[in-house]
Amino acid sequence: MGRPDKAARAAIARRRSDAIDLRLAGVDWLTIARKLAADPTVNSDGIAYPQGYGIERYRKRQDPPTNEALIHAACRDVRTALADRRAELGDDVDELRALEADRLDRLFFVAYKKAVRDQDLGAIDRTLRIMERRARLLGLDMPVRTELSGPDGGPVQVEDVTADELSALIDLTDPDGV
Repeated sequence: MGRPDKAARAAIARRRSDAIDLRLAGVDWLTIARKLAADPTVNSDGIAYPQGYGIERYRKRQDPPTNEALIHAACRDVRTALADRRAELGDDVDELRALEADRLDRLFFVAYKKAVRDQDLGAIDRTLRIMERRARLLGLDMPVRTELSGPDGGPVQVEDVTADELSALIDLTDPDGV
C-alpha cells in the first residue's frame, strides 16, 4: 500500500483528532474504535467513517477487524497523534522561550530603571523576581543537589525482603493493625 493522497492524509488526521477528543472525554477504547470504524456494520453510528479503522478490509469487502484489532488501531492513533503534537510543540519551544526571554528583558528594563533611579523597594523586589523567572526559563540556575543518607550519614542499606518479613515489620511498627 502506497502513501495516502492529500485527502486521505487529511481524513486520517481528522480521525486521529476525533480519537483524542473522545479519549479526553473519557470514552473507552472499544467505543472509540467502533465510532471511528470504516465498516458501517461495526461503526456505532452505522456509517462508513472516512479512512476509518479497517478501511482496507471494508474496501475489499472482507469481514471487519476484531474488537482487539480495532482497540489496537485506536490506541495507535492516539499515541501517534500525541507524539506528533509533542514534536510540533518541541519545534516551537525554542522560539517561545526566546519570545518569553525578550518579554522578560523589557519588563526587567522598566523595573530596573525604577529600582535604581527611585530606589523603590517594590521595584527592586520586582526586578529580582523577573531575574529569577528569566534564570529558570533559560536554565541558568544550578541544579539543586539532593543526597540521601542512612543513619549517621552513612550509606542507605537496600535489602530484598520477603512478604513474611515485610508483614512482620508492619506488625512491629503498627501493633494494633490500624
